Amino acid sequence: MSSDRYGNDILSSPHPAARRPAREVAAEAGLVVEDVETGWVGAVVRVEKSGGMHVVVLEDRRSRERTFRLGPGFWVDGEPVVLVAPVTSRAPAAPTRTASGSRAVAGAQARVARGSRIWVEGRHDAELVERVWGDDLRIEGVVVELLDGADDLVAAVRDFAPTPERRLGVLLDHLVPGSKESRIAAEAMRAAPSGTLLVLGHPYVDVWQAVRPQRLGLEAWPTIDRGTEWKVGVLRKLGWPAADHRDVAAAWQRILGTVRSFADLEPALLGRVEELIDFVTA
Repeated sequence: MSSDRYGNDILSSPHPAARRPAREVAAEAGLVVEDVETGWVGAVVRVEKSGGMHVVVLEDRRSRERTFRLGPGFWVDGEPVVLVAPVTSRAPAAPTRTASGSRAVAGAQARVARGSRIWVEGRHDAELVERVWGDDLRIEGVVVELLDGADDLVAAVRDFAPTPERRLGVLLDHLVPGSKESRIAAEAMRAAPSGTLLVLGHPYVDVWQAVRPQRLGLEAWPTIDRGTEWKVGVLRKLGWPAADHRDVAAAWQRILGTVRSFADLEPALLGRVEELIDFVTA
């Protein structure tokens, strides 16, 4: 039910055809740029000297790094720029981008919460959304609330009674064709007036899987047999403590601690959250 606007690559967008004079931009850490010649998009990691010249190291959303010579041939926010070395300063520069890749608004105050809401299934989902999109949500005045499971979603939607001015977005785990979650989502959509509710989801059994496994030194998340609680099974396969809920909580904090920005999450989650934010702020 999602549009092409929220595809896997949230950074890709057509550039204006008209040529404009390039302006100089300091290659500050976190600045998202595109190399025109190769199409490589990434955030600035560092500027260094190599072979007698200054180069910039860019990291894409898959944590791959590539080095380019400073100078012309880059785009920032759809405009041609000339990347230059940042001026060394004793005071740390304010970040130019939020963890989601959005333009940071220095000194901005949180907006008064709007009536629209985003619901997620559990605490881990909420903490992950906060880690990456928290700054954006505060600017937009969007509150994320816990649904505590999807089974009672239809009744919860009816109680919330969404309207065009008070929209509701819902993020579900394991929203794949034929799943229990897909049936619940379809019924919930029928329970709300058209255009007031949007239910989206990712294909993973648990939101843990939306964190790129490479951040934990893994090639892939372990496959867990049916009948085994997924999180407990994962911890056992990884050789991590798995005795009780405290071990699960500690493991999640370890996983969450590896998430620095959108680049550490799978595209299947990124596009869905972006779409929900746009829906409830429209």
